[in-house]
Amino acid sequence: MDFKIHEINSLSIAEILNEEQLIQTIEDGFDLVGTFYFNGVDRVILKEVHLNPDFFELKTGFAGEILQKFSTYGIKLTIIGKFDRYKSESLNAFIFESNRNGKVQFRNNLDEAIENL
Repeated sequence: MDFKIHEINSLSIAEILNEEQLIQTIEDGFDLVGTFYFNGVDRVILKEVHLNPDFFELKTGFAGEILQKFSTYGIKLTIIGKFDRYKSESLNAFIFESNRNGKVQFRNNLDEAIENL
């Protein structure tokens, strides 16, 4: 996994640079959280492509498991993607509430992600 660390306002922000799916299973997500936690990362920026499509099907529980692990370890997460293509009302409501509360955010691009961290 390739990533770049951005140091902004004394925060260590990891941006994952790979363009392939990195989190295929819940365990992959847990491993990713552990890697960043033990490297002192405060925030992580993922792209939509890094996530198993089940993440965006809330009924699978995949997103809940992954996001709970980020929360438990105190790592804030931003996911970059084009989320308007998802027609699920529950997913759109989840994205709206997540962006409002700030622990997990869904943004359109890297500039917007960094600006909102």
